[in-house]
Amino acid sequence: MNITDIQQRIKYAKQIDFGTIFNQSIELFKKVWVQGLVTVLLNLVLAIPLIMVVYIPLIFLGFFDMYTTDYNYYDSGYQQDFSPLLVLVSFLLYLFAIAALSIVAFGLQAGFYRICKLRDLELLGKDDYFFFFKKQYLGKTVKLGLVCVGIAMLATMLCFLPVFYVMIPLTYVYLFYAFNPDKPISEIINLSFSLGNKKWFITFGLILVSGFLSGIVGLMMCGIGIYVTQSFGRLPSYFIYKDVVGFDEEDDIVKIGEEVRF
Repeated sequence: MNITDIQQRIKYAKQIDFGTIFNQSIELFKKVWVQGLVTVLLNLVLAIPLIMVVYIPLIFLGFFDMYTTDYNYYDSGYQQDFSPLLVLVSFLLYLFAIAALSIVAFGLQAGFYRICKLRDLELLGKDDYFFFFKKQYLGKTVKLGLVCVGIAMLATMLCFLPVFYVMIPLTYVYLFYAFNPDKPISEIINLSFSLGNKKWFITFGLILVSGFLSGIVGLMMCGIGIYVTQSFGRLPSYFIYKDVVGFDEEDDIVKIGEEVRF
């Protein structure tokens, strides 16, 4: 589908039934809860080396700063001044960590939605969590991840309240990318905000309710169960996308079937 067709589908989208989407999410969760758990665990595992990249240089810089700066610890008016180099490096490493974690999370989440589509269409095959880190998609994954974190940071700086607005369109960036990876970045962002604006309240309500319930159930499972149920909160937006935009099912089935075989 081209951007005009999708925009028309969004513009003339019918009303969405809250209960229907919620029930569909429950049914799909039964099929993909393992894949959702793996996605969460991969995020955690891949975050460890990225965090180490940030903290190890800071530890060495802290020791270096301590041994190369003349502090008078016996002065009652002593106040430690942080080295400008340490502050600058800390800030740059912090930005790098946020960007890297966002890119990894973005690619894995897009891969999870692709797996959801496979299960929803009953095309069982290999679960490729790193599908969007392949050579042909890596550059776009990085760019879209940076765009999303940039929009979120800008919204946060605007008195934080705009975050509640942009969180819904940004949710659909994952979906449009997962199912339309060959579209230009500008089109993916444009379509995501169009769908997010059109279905903001129903999406927010479903995410809020499903996220709350998945959290409660996860805590009842001795706390650790929250990792199992976390992916449930991401499924309603999948069905809203499917209901409004839909898939070119015949072409998609052939394309996905070929990817599964190879």
